[in-house]
Amino acid sequence: MAVPLIPRTVVPDRLQGALGWYRVAAYITGILLILLSVEMVAKYGYGLELEMNGAQGFLAFVPDGTVQAINLSSLILIVHGWFYVVYLFACFRIWSILRWPLWRFLWLASGGLVPLLSFPIEHYATKTVRGVLREIRGEQ
Repeated sequence: MAVPLIPRTVVPDRLQGALGWYRVAAYITGILLILLSVEMVAKYGYGLELEMNGAQGFLAFVPDGTVQAINLSSLILIVHGWFYVVYLFACFRIWSILRWPLWRFLWLASGGLVPLLSFPIEHYATKTVRGVLREIRGEQ
């Protein structure tokens, strides 16, 4: 016998906390993705990598493969990859609390894949979640 899915009551404080984490993660992920895009254009378009604290100063673009100090190009790539996991978790929290359909999770998750997309998605997601919060609280 199949057990029907019983809608649970959404706790406003829990949803508000999830929204806060999501918004911070969306902005950080968006900024990291912009940096990653600039770095990819420099590396694959111009053959340059970003070096920090090297012989040419605090920050400098050097030819690909000649980084002697901290390779910021690789660091940006790694940090974005790991922070995208944090962003996905924040998206999952909102999605699971509200029990949205799968396409909404995929919509939220796409914000960390396409440069500049996290900002409008964050705006519309925040607007939608705040509308749900107002509805739960009985506000107009």
